[in-house]
Amino acid sequence: MNPATTQNSQQTKNYPGQLARIVRFFESLNEEQKRENLILYAESAKKIAPREGEIFDIQDVRKDQECADTVGVFLKIHPNKTASFRMTLGPNVQTLTKAMAAILCKGLEGVKPEEIVDLESDFVPKIVGGHLVRQRSQTTYYVLGRMKAICNNWLRRQRATQ
Repeated sequence: MNPATTQNSQQTKNYPGQLARIVRFFESLNEEQKRENLILYAESAKKIAPREGEIFDIQDVRKDQECADTVGVFLKIHPNKTASFRMTLGPNVQTLTKAMAAILCKGLEGVKPEEIVDLESDFVPKIVGGHLVRQRSQTTYYVLGRMKAICNNWLRRQRATQ
């Protein structure tokens, strides 16, 4: 194993479990394969929508200038203090944003809000590839920023009640 591969693997270990697996998978792909898999994730984004009867600790639905349409971020904190996310994505949300939403909902399932807030965004280029990050930098980081913000809100509420 060459030093660069070892370094990438060590860096990936710092990410929460499922996210680390997703990052490792995307790191093994060339640029074209990354794009193909991002499209597959985007197509699966319907699965991350809230389900009937689900109750959330915080809901944040809005349209920001960084995004082409309304995005809803829904946070559920479980008794063991881990997070689950659901998202609604308006019809004009870009494919890359849909893909990142699906990836992050899956990758951050069961992670503590504190870990999400502290999560470095350096994994994003490993998933989407350098070319897409340069072309669509706001889009690639938008969903992670929204997820971190909703976790921050939940943590502030927790501190205020203690």
